Amino acid sequence: MKKYRIAIYIRLSKEDDKCKAEASSESSSITMQRILLNQYAAEHFEDYELFEFCDDGYTGTNFERPGMQAMLEEIRNGMINCVIVKDFSRFARDYIELGAYLEQIFPFLGVRFISINDNYDSSNYKGSIADIDVNFKNLLYDLYSKDLSGKVRSSLAIRKEKGEYVSGNSPFGYEKDPKDRHALLIAEDEAEVVRQIFSLAVQGHTSIEITRMLNEAHVKTPIEFKIEKGQTSRIPKAGRFLWNTSTICAVLRNEIYIGNIVQKKYYRDTVGGKNHIKPREEWMITYSHHEPIIDKEVFDKVQEGRGKKVTPQYRSTHPLVGKLVCGCCKRNLAYRRGLNPYFTCGYRYADTMEQCVIKVNAMFMEQYVLFMMQDKLSADGELKRLHMERTKRLKQEIKELKEKRKDLEARIEKLKQQNFEAYQNYAAGRADSFQPEKSMQLSIEKELKSLNENLETMEENCNHMKADMEKPGAAGQFAELTKEMIGRYIEKIEIYDEQRIEIFWKEDRKADPFCEPEFAVI
Repeated sequence: MKKYRIAIYIRLSKEDDKCKAEASSESSSITMQRILLNQYAAEHFEDYELFEFCDDGYTGTNFERPGMQAMLEEIRNGMINCVIVKDFSRFARDYIELGAYLEQIFPFLGVRFISINDNYDSSNYKGSIADIDVNFKNLLYDLYSKDLSGKVRSSLAIRKEKGEYVSGNSPFGYEKDPKDRHALLIAEDEAEVVRQIFSLAVQGHTSIEITRMLNEAHVKTPIEFKIEKGQTSRIPKAGRFLWNTSTICAVLRNEIYIGNIVQKKYYRDTVGGKNHIKPREEWMITYSHHEPIIDKEVFDKVQEGRGKKVTPQYRSTHPLVGKLVCGCCKRNLAYRRGLNPYFTCGYRYADTMEQCVIKVNAMFMEQYVLFMMQDKLSADGELKRLHMERTKRLKQEIKELKEKRKDLEARIEKLKQQNFEAYQNYAAGRADSFQPEKSMQLSIEKELKSLNENLETMEENCNHMKADMEKPGAAGQFAELTKEMIGRYIEKIEIYDEQRIEIFWKEDRKADPFCEPEFAVI
């Protein structure tokens, strides 16, 4: 008897999902499909192995579903030879696609297909076309799906035209009006966090800094507010929910917080297809739809500095690139980035030349070249100039840190003043309660402490540089290798390995061999 490797496929679409079990992450429909399919396999097969594939919350109008794609991959690999579904609509609602699988693809791959509620088993139709009622059912499923989708879109479009909020979920900071599910009311506990995020952004903090500050202050995340209100149930993977930069950016650019609702931002090519964003002039914006949390002036100020591309402040390539040559094949060495960057000959394997350079540490080469150039740099007064430039940069960094320290100290004083005024209002009976803002103050104080430590280290380095420059030969360790410096003095550097290096100077083309390895230790 043939052994069957059976795939049971289960699907529930978002439209079908009307009865989610509150205590479970799976829908009751998914559970019932699983029971039905397992029972059918046990009753109709003896020697079989069962595999389950599930898509919960995916439309049947296309095959872009993770569970479906995983099952089809197993079928293509010959691991599945039988597929069982509850009915045709669970597998697909597209009449043409479903027909292609039933009549061509599955028969070619030797896969038996069973639809329980449709009383369809492909083994009963070998060499013939399925009954007309099967094809007619498939067509009805396809038409029903397209008709339902069209009606839903029309209904939503009408409500959007009226300026109603049609999303099933309320945005962070708001809640649905119990009297009107298309209206929004401010959720004060969440709104306070939104105001805090915008306040930090106005002060000049980046989304990364805001994320860190909220996490350090243990400010509740949107999902934690939902859990507290019984709107969802989730367990954090790492024991704690954390803010992330994506959430912060989404909050800062959302016009919902100034009272507007933005709709019709996206369109789909086909039913069940992917969303594509429209040009902004085609969006539907309903102004003053609900009470704002943030003033428009504050919102506009935050938007001014967002979306601007920042050029990374790092060297695009190593200054020695183009000057290092393989001593064996005489070709330029390639630079490889990473935690431990190095130079290597890219032709070693292409030319099968075993003597070509395998790997030379980039930091080692920098220190060696600087060491060998010290006499020339000193004679030209280059070391003194380099030292002065580095000292100037360090002093500028110290100045900027001191300005930032001043700003942090001012913010702490402002928070203290706000707490004092709040206490006075409470003591005078002008406020019902008094709750000092401690979490944000602690976060700023922690940042200030870290800044002071960095500032102290930098000032010490600056003083050491000043003292050490008076010592003979000490200036070289403060020099930074640059492209201009190398281009001025060096023609090329031939490398065989870290024990044999030859520098060809521009002035006399004379090679200076690297005789003793320990000389390279700076």
